[in-house]
Amino acid sequence: MKVSLRQIDGPWTAGYVLDKHLLRSVYLGDDSQGQPRLEHIRTDVGEAVFQLKHRGDRQQAEVLAAALREHVLPRLGQVGFLVPMPPSRMRPWQPVSAVARALALQMRLPIFERLLLRAPLSRPLTDMPTREERLLALSGAFSLHDEIHNQGMWNALLIDDMVDSGATLEAASLVLRKYRKVNHLYVAALAWQ
Repeated sequence: MKVSLRQIDGPWTAGYVLDKHLLRSVYLGDDSQGQPRLEHIRTDVGEAVFQLKHRGDRQQAEVLAAALREHVLPRLGQVGFLVPMPPSRMRPWQPVSAVARALALQMRLPIFERLLLRAPLSRPLTDMPTREERLLALSGAFSLHDEIHNQGMWNALLIDDMVDSGATLEAASLVLRKYRKVNHLYVAALAWQ
């Protein structure tokens, strides 16, 4: 899988995104109801994320996990456990968790899917035009559930699917940084908007 790795800065030790999601959209004309039809040209990563999230192709979780393992993990310190970003909406299965589980199996690392919890927001982040509005809405949205029973500190990797303003990663990271069992916090996202 071709990637165009990008480093991202925030309240974490190191963070990376595999690639841009969408390269361009081509207008194909209007449909019979007068709605515009578009053909979306995606990167390899963007197409894999699309197929996983919107077409239910769960095999893409393995492919995306392998891309994280190959391109992101070598740039980080030793990772002790994985944390998938809690979902913003409920689905029968969660794409980010599927990628995190696949990476956990590939790397033989523990994964904690309920360590970081997320309360629902009163309105979608996409309805908030500024990063500041998003950060304000997300303050208090994340909480910790101490599900690690061993004593000690480990480096954690927080995994998310899409990054736009980075507000969600920042809000979640600020909560995880306060957890007494996290030493260094790393973040990895699959694609940016």
